[in-house]
This record gives sequence, C-alpha cells and structure tokens, in this order.
Amino acid sequence: MSLRRWLWEPLVGQLRQGLSPGRMAWSLALGLGAGVSPLVGTSTGLCIFLALAFKLNQVVMQVANYLAYPLQLLLLIPFIRLGEKLFGAPRLPLSVEVLSGALRADPWGALHTFWTSLWHAGVAWGLTAPLGSALLALLLQPLFRWAARRFQQVPA
Repeated sequence: MSLRRWLWEPLVGQLRQGLSPGRMAWSLALGLGAGVSPLVGTSTGLCIFLALAFKLNQVVMQVANYLAYPLQLLLLIPFIRLGEKLFGAPRLPLSVEVLSGALRADPWGALHTFWTSLWHAGVAWGLTAPLGSALLALLLQPLFRWAARRFQQVPA
C-alpha cells in the first residue's frame, strides 16, 4: 500500500468532509508532538485531552500519534540527554549490559534512576514539543489550504 493511499487520501477525505485546513494542520501537528513524548504510554490520553481542549479532530490526532511511534523511539535518548542537562543529573548509561547489570544488582534503585531520567526527559519534551508542534502547524497550513482548494473542485 502506498503512502499516498495510506496517509494522504484519508487526510484529503477529512478536508472533503468539512475539516478546515487550520484544524487539520493543528490536529496533525499536536498529534505528532504528543506522539513523541518520552513518557511511553501517555500519548493516546494526551491526544484525547488536547483534541477535546482545542476542539481538534480526534481521528487525525490519533493517526499522527501512531505515525509518530518511530520518531518517539528515535527521540527518546535525545530527550533523556536534554533532561540530564536541564536538571544537572548524572548521565544515565544506556547500554543493555549496564542496564541489565544494574537491574540485577539493585532492581529498585535501577528503576528509580531510570524513572528519574524519564521524568527529566518528559520535562525536556514538555519544553520543546509545543514550539515544534506550533512551527509544524504553521508550515502545514498552506499545504492543507492548497489541498482543500484543489479537492473541493473534484467531485467526491
């Protein structure tokens, strides 16, 4: 299945059903922003909250959230490192050998350390994601305005 059929056509379908280009852009941008949260397991609830709070399209937000999963994994370590810098925390060793050894030696201590690092990463994400989402929404709006004009002329 092509990316056009899997992603672009459903988005155009939302525009044809009356979703404004601005709401489409914000729904997609905030869904992606929430989707890269380093606090794994929180993004779906966050998308629901944001969609309700800002009256955005829930479907578009959740699609963006799920599309962001690979980015979430790619950004996990950078968010952890940024959180360490923000809080002056010691650098967490992120190798499998070191983490598994720490879990064997002191499971509760290792979980506490990792949770603290994730919490710091969450703060780093919270400081960067709103700006990134806003910039993405502003960049996407002209694209969705163009798509709305183009596809309003084509009968459904």
